[in-house]
Amino acid sequence: MSRPVVVLFLALGVASLALAQSSSSLSNSISIAHPIGSVTPRTHHSKKQEKPMKPFSQIGLEAGISSMGVNLQAATNIDRHLNLRVLGNVFDYAINNIPENGFNVDADLNLATAGLSVDYYPFPTHGLRISPGMLFYNQNSIKAIATVSSGLSFTLNNVTYYSSSANPVQGTATVGFNTQKPIFTLTTGWGNLISRTGSHFSFPFEIGAAFVGSPTVNIVLPQGQVCAFPNTNCMNVLADSILQTNLQAQISQYRNDFNPLHVYPILSFGIGYSFHIR
Repeated sequence: MSRPVVVLFLALGVASLALAQSSSSLSNSISIAHPIGSVTPRTHHSKKQEKPMKPFSQIGLEAGISSMGVNLQAATNIDRHLNLRVLGNVFDYAINNIPENGFNVDADLNLATAGLSVDYYPFPTHGLRISPGMLFYNQNSIKAIATVSSGLSFTLNNVTYYSSSANPVQGTATVGFNTQKPIFTLTTGWGNLISRTGSHFSFPFEIGAAFVGSPTVNIVLPQGQVCAFPNTNCMNVLADSILQTNLQAQISQYRNDFNPLHVYPILSFGIGYSFHIR
């Protein structure tokens, strides 16, 4: 065999041994890093765990705003699904110089309610809830003073009258949103004042309705003289039977306008904090 052929065979043999040794080392390193049949463990985010608590062992307080005014609430836990919650709302707002059928109206909106709700949480570690409740105190109302400037016209039941220059027409009006007593409420929302996972802060949101009954509307014109024409054929408003009939018809129209609010909307949100009491 010639020398070049021998050298070629020796070179191929050395290369084969080197390649085999390299493959063996690579195989061993792969086996050590990832053994055959092994599974790399996956990490999972731990879910919030429910923490056991005794009945009436925590108190939650909330402050916020709602469609019934500035809202204050307090709650305690009954069991893992139920909270008992007491609530109160208060608000007062004055609006002046409202034009209405020739009257100049100064109105005052008064909101004041108090009651309680039972909050049911189908899933204790989540915020979804359903809350039937009752309002035992309700003074929601609108009170207004209505005047007609001297010599100007106004209408009642689409009939035009004139206010006397010497003795202008004045009256009062009230609208009440508290016919039904007590008042049943039903709401739903998100957020638990008494967290089942140990959190202290919460941001509850609530939406629903209070079934207040048909609003009451009352208007009285006890003072002034009314005229058929400007300062002509004037007489006391209480003595004008036709005007009083038209006034009652106008009141009926206002009652129809306010009647949709027999179901008073509830919308609230706030911030709460809870703590242990035992």
